[in-house]
Amino acid sequence: MKKFYLITAVLLLSLKGFSQGSPDYGAGMKFNLNEDGSKYLRVISWAQIWGQYNSDRPLDANGNEQADLDFSVRRARVLVYAQINKDFLILTHWGLNSLNSDTMSPTGLGAGSQVFMHDAWAQYSLGKNNAIGGGLHYWNGISRLNNQSTLNLMTLDNQRQSWATLGLSDQFARHIGVYAKGTVGKFQYRVAVNGAGTTNLQATTVPANNGTATYTGKRLLGSKEAGRTYAGYFEYGFLESESNFLPYKVGTYLGTKKVFNIGAGFFSHPNGSVIADAAGNLSGENVTIFGLDAFYDVPVGTQGAALTAYALYQNTDYGKNYRLGTTYETGSMVHGHLGYVLPGKSKTRFQPYVSYDERQIDAINDNASQLGIGANAFFSGHNSKLTLEYQTLKYGTNKAVNTVTLQAMIYL
Repeated sequence: MKKFYLITAVLLLSLKGFSQGSPDYGAGMKFNLNEDGSKYLRVISWAQIWGQYNSDRPLDANGNEQADLDFSVRRARVLVYAQINKDFLILTHWGLNSLNSDTMSPTGLGAGSQVFMHDAWAQYSLGKNNAIGGGLHYWNGISRLNNQSTLNLMTLDNQRQSWATLGLSDQFARHIGVYAKGTVGKFQYRVAVNGAGTTNLQATTVPANNGTATYTGKRLLGSKEAGRTYAGYFEYGFLESESNFLPYKVGTYLGTKKVFNIGAGFFSHPNGSVIADAAGNLSGENVTIFGLDAFYDVPVGTQGAALTAYALYQNTDYGKNYRLGTTYETGSMVHGHLGYVLPGKSKTRFQPYVSYDERQIDAINDNASQLGIGANAFFSGHNSKLTLEYQTLKYGTNKAVNTVTLQAMIYL
């Protein structure tokens, strides 16, 4: 643990130094291209650096013990969007994720070192509050967490099972397709029709006879039968309205808004999964995921305190007894998190939080549970913050896995 305390001190000092660079973020890096600002280019850049302690890491591929303290670049991204008038918008977003000592390469050319395209889409407005667009996009279905921004998370990271299609039918939670999104009064919607990816995280070539399903529909059955996915998310806001100018959902407003939303969403991939009968004949199984959620974020009192609460029920059907690692399973999940910004007038704000989820897993006829206890220190809102979190994961009859993670984040 002495190593962990040392890295905590180092990152704290580093973050304090960096945070002096943007004491007042304002409108960020926006470049107006005409006098009234209706033509502009906006640039957002962010980095999240992790120091993670885990005394129970498994042996490596050669059977050697691994260090209990690891460092990584969790995310390093650049997002750019521009408008020449209110009718057109183009957005691109690129970066890398989870670069550590194992995924680095000698000359930066290895797969783990690569910067890749996260989003690339164009949009046309249909009046003031509605729009259509297409490309590699993040207008997802299912839940708020499946549309989560990584710029303003309340917990250390997103609840992983909520990014329920990541690497199965899409590229890093983004599909290529068309979408429509908009607002009607207090009601917001986003719907999309997309092409399913051919290559995914499912390494299995064909399912075993009379065995479990594999997520290989397009690869084995072809694009005509299994090449399309459909998604939607719909929500109603009872208090202040949230912006849906961009698809990325805010994790916590730190008391700057009064928001209470309820939502429902879905994802459907007809014949996305495949099973084989006793003779090896293949047939498709529909992948169907739906979620119900609620988000509550309000200031409390007059001294700067704020409450953030979120709850999600997600039902996931990837096909018969589907399971891929400890991340994707046919079954159901209940997740919730709660955070409280402590009162005070100082620019530095503190937000302790707790998160918990319980998953029911068909394939093992058992459950998985995960508890997170952490705190955020905001030096300049979300633009400069430090997050410390303890997390414990219990998966079926496996031994619980415990980790302590410290994250330093800057975004400009």
